[in-house]
Amino acid sequence: MHDRRTLLIALAGLLGILLLVYLIPSNEPSPVKGAYQVSGDPWFTGGKAAIERREAQQPITKRAKNVIVFIGDGMGVSTVTAGRIYAGQKKGLQGEDYDLAFDTLPYTALVKTYNTNAQTPDSAGTASAIMTGVKTKIGVLSLSDEATPGQCPGPEQLQQLSPATLLELAESVGMATGIVTTTRLTHATPASTYAHSPSRNWEDDSVMPPEALEAGCTDIASQFVDFPYGDGVDVAFGGGRRHFLPEDQVDPESDGAYGRRVDGRDLIEDWRRRHGPGARFVWNTEQFRSLSPESDGPVLGLFEPSHMQYEADRADDRAGEPPLSEMVDKALGFLEGHDDGYFLLVEGGRIDHAHHAGNAARALEETREFSKAVQVALDRTNVKDTLVLVTADHSHTFVMGGYPPRGNPILGLVHKMNPDGTPSDELQAAEDGKPYTTLGYLNGPGAHEGERPDLTDETVLAVDYRQQSAVPTRSETHGGEDVALYARGPWAHLATGTMEQNVLFHIVDRATGLGDRAGRD
Repeated sequence: MHDRRTLLIALAGLLGILLLVYLIPSNEPSPVKGAYQVSGDPWFTGGKAAIERREAQQPITKRAKNVIVFIGDGMGVSTVTAGRIYAGQKKGLQGEDYDLAFDTLPYTALVKTYNTNAQTPDSAGTASAIMTGVKTKIGVLSLSDEATPGQCPGPEQLQQLSPATLLELAESVGMATGIVTTTRLTHATPASTYAHSPSRNWEDDSVMPPEALEAGCTDIASQFVDFPYGDGVDVAFGGGRRHFLPEDQVDPESDGAYGRRVDGRDLIEDWRRRHGPGARFVWNTEQFRSLSPESDGPVLGLFEPSHMQYEADRADDRAGEPPLSEMVDKALGFLEGHDDGYFLLVEGGRIDHAHHAGNAARALEETREFSKAVQVALDRTNVKDTLVLVTADHSHTFVMGGYPPRGNPILGLVHKMNPDGTPSDELQAAEDGKPYTTLGYLNGPGAHEGERPDLTDETVLAVDYRQQSAVPTRSETHGGEDVALYARGPWAHLATGTMEQNVLFHIVDRATGLGDRAGRD
């Protein structure tokens, strides 16, 4: 009896110990059911591979020999997202997981775009911040914030208010320089590299106030031709012939179109005389494609009286004009042989114009071509000696919403989803019972009074379709949110976090030592 009681006590103790062991948490990790059972899934393996690529990425801290700054004018984050889907769908893919050329760059940041006096900025103030390292007012070109918009302070004070631009510094130290744009060469973004003006609108002397001329200010086109640094810009491609020609001279391409200058100067001839017999001017595709990098002397290409054609309309141009990617390829052919390196600005300028028109189709086609131009540069340059920055000057009120399934045409109406996840033939409807598009604008010319129209895919997929907007305005406006910066090459790792827009200048300056080399304080 005593032995039985002893045995029962022992068993009870053992059970107590086992219960305590069970109840007390163990320090040993327990397997999570199914945690790594997805290792063969392409998303899972792709994610691991992305981390491995990031781990392998090492900053390059040698001096950059060359710099290329790409600015997609108006290319906000929503435009990048829609543009990548659009480009992918053009290749027959669903699009969402496609990459634009600059999506593949290893370093990214967010950039604040406001001007010193404006919550939502314009291209003059934003491009000036990038080119000079100094934020300034809306509508002002490469002048400090002390400048008064639209007022000429006189040549001496204007000089004091003019911080050196990246292009000016590059020319000062013997680098080759280039500008490629789809806008007028005298438009805000390209002009920020070589001109200093209280007004971005002073593209030629015909629009300048008499008091500004009397005070000694000069127009933007004249500043390009009379550029005082180094040997002048080596290669420039864009539009804007009308600002270089006198008002009595007929444009070579357009019947009935004349120049706009009232001072009688033919700036194209002035440019030729300044640079001598090696200077080459072209204004159509045939002339452009005949250019050879083997020939010495600068090159100027002005392919339209005003802006160049939208990429969607380029084939209809009367004399023909090259796409942005081809202009970048040609420009690099001229620049890359220089021993002292080069600085090149590339602007995809008509992304902005299509958005102002509330026309997403042309904006996304411009974005696709801009990506092609970036890819040309990435293919032609060495990551070890060329800093490539890709950004936007500002955004737009362009939005992407609804609940479209994967692969829904990005320009189309929002469809319902089939059980397999593909777009159904049936459309989703808004509260008014009518279908709607994935893309739209907060404001712009696409607003409707009264009832919305009953849209069809055929209507909204047309290249001329203006997406619906909430607020009626003659021209859609810029957006004020941050834009993205993508970077590759020496000191590209400085593109990180959230930064003021003028910091982009200082990234280039740090990578190249331009300020120190030019003897700037």
